[in-house]
Amino acid sequence: MSEFIPGLELAHLYYREAVGPILEAEYPKLVHSAGLIGPGSEVMGFDDQMSVDHNWGPQVMLFLSDEDHARMADGLHQTLGYNLPFTFQGYPTHFEDISDDPGSVVPKMINSRPINHRVYITTLHGFVRRYVGIEPDQKLTLLDWLTIPEQKLRALVTGAVYHDGLNVLESMRRKLAYYPHDLWLYLLSAQWQRIGQEEAFVGRTGVVGDEVGSTVIASRLVRDLMRLCLLMEKQYAPYPKWFGSAFARLDCADLLMPIFEKVLWSRNWQDRQEHLAAAYEIVATMHNDLAITEPVPTTASQFHSRPFMVIHGDAIARAIWEVIEDPEVKRLPYGVGKVDQYVDSTDTLSHSGRCQKLRALYREEQRPGTGAG
Repeated sequence: MSEFIPGLELAHLYYREAVGPILEAEYPKLVHSAGLIGPGSEVMGFDDQMSVDHNWGPQVMLFLSDEDHARMADGLHQTLGYNLPFTFQGYPTHFEDISDDPGSVVPKMINSRPINHRVYITTLHGFVRRYVGIEPDQKLTLLDWLTIPEQKLRALVTGAVYHDGLNVLESMRRKLAYYPHDLWLYLLSAQWQRIGQEEAFVGRTGVVGDEVGSTVIASRLVRDLMRLCLLMEKQYAPYPKWFGSAFARLDCADLLMPIFEKVLWSRNWQDRQEHLAAAYEIVATMHNDLAITEPVPTTASQFHSRPFMVIHGDAIARAIWEVIEDPEVKRLPYGVGKVDQYVDSTDTLSHSGRCQKLRALYREEQRPGTGAG
């Protein structure tokens, strides 16, 4: 193996120096797009030397028109299998299935053909339909936005495009770049509501001697604040393995990360509360910097008559709710948010069909007076 090359860079080189020349020689008139999007740590730029042990290596995605894919995909796959080099940049181009891990592959050196390569030949419609259950050339509905997990949206708009002869990849990525404005406000409101619901419990559990429970709630609040910051900076959250890494790339991370570490390292609820209050004040200031509502208080204060310091996230949630203008968004259930904000099951969030079934949650009629939570 040669020195580690980040997967997106390796894919670009592979397309330019190995796959592209074969296409030019064997299929000079083929109109296609090429890139690397979808699942994988390398797509989001989080891969490292450990990543190379499975589902990693020389790879690229080729997108064809529906017509060309129907008549050419099999032949093109075979042509590449007989013409690609056995190694590229020191990495094998042949992959074999892992018997005890369905869906995973490992690179392996061989010296006979055809190569079982990782040039994924598909159509944009077919890939996006399988991955998130929508048509890439249709306008997303509100229910689409609410039930496509952020980890999948991030995987579609990050990665890289190396060639867009079909003029489809870049337009799809622009369309999915981020939420419509009022829906973004709705998600911000829902995230503040989550914080408001639990911020007093760090102390309430602590005063009865439940330091474990206090620690669990504090860690939940740290996660919720991190997700709120991702929303504020308009970045989709990845799946849990890379959640902290994604947060670390935010503009606010240098200020907040040391405080979050102190929260998680605290041995008693008083210290936890103190550090959380410092984080609340920073994030409330970030909210005011967005200028989406009238300024909110940025100093933590007491929770009613109890000795717990909070930022009153529920009040900030309500203030954001009040500035939403889109009537369709305004009909959504207050405080619920989108699928990522109330589901953390991998077996749900990685399965588009299961997420789409959650659309029923948003079709419930609101009772009069429930819109403000």
